[in-house]
Amino acid sequence: MTSTVQSPYSSQQIAAWLRGLLTIAWADGNFDAQEQELIASITKDELAFGIKWDLLEVITPEELAAVLGKSTPAAENFLRTAVMVAIADGTYSRSEDQLLHQFCQALEEPENFLEALRYTLEHPEQINLTIPSPGLTKRQIKALHPLRDWLDRLDIQDPRVARFLCKMIPSQCPFERDVTLFGRKIVHIPPMCKINPLYEQLVGLRFRALSCLADKCGEDVSPYI
Repeated sequence: MTSTVQSPYSSQQIAAWLRGLLTIAWADGNFDAQEQELIASITKDELAFGIKWDLLEVITPEELAAVLGKSTPAAENFLRTAVMVAIADGTYSRSEDQLLHQFCQALEEPENFLEALRYTLEHPEQINLTIPSPGLTKRQIKALHPLRDWLDRLDIQDPRVARFLCKMIPSQCPFERDVTLFGRKIVHIPPMCKINPLYEQLVGLRFRALSCLADKCGEDVSPYI
């Protein structure tokens, strides 16, 4: 069903926006062939408005800034969705962190949210949410509040972005699992909701995306539930 909701963003801006999210999703190289195919199909579906799929590629920070503008509401909202995509799989990698830093510089947006993300989620050797930690200290929890508030202020106004987020963010908390190497258990990973202190923000974002599609656009959201 094609939405008749008037978006505040042009098709060119949404194309750049989704290419930016795709760039973040592929930044750490942790996606297997099936996951890459899923992301590619999502992007292809959402970029069907006049974009030639064989020419679709990741976007540079400079290209993104040229379309979204610098220090604009579109730039800030893009960064909010980019952070959500970066942490949606439970892992915040150094390559994702570096790319978000580059996006912030090109878009001329403050990087304080990145500082909070690094401080509260960083492992001594790598930024990885899938490695359990003893738990957040009071200081870390306090540092999270501004980041949570900033993410919660995202207002989803375009159905194409809403569909992308509904497909990218899991509908349920992933099951706990063991990581094994050469037949031996290396680490036990609890459910993501137990180890990702921003999981509530992910759930809230997905809910707002669903509400945008159902209430504002009149779309059937059953495929996403």
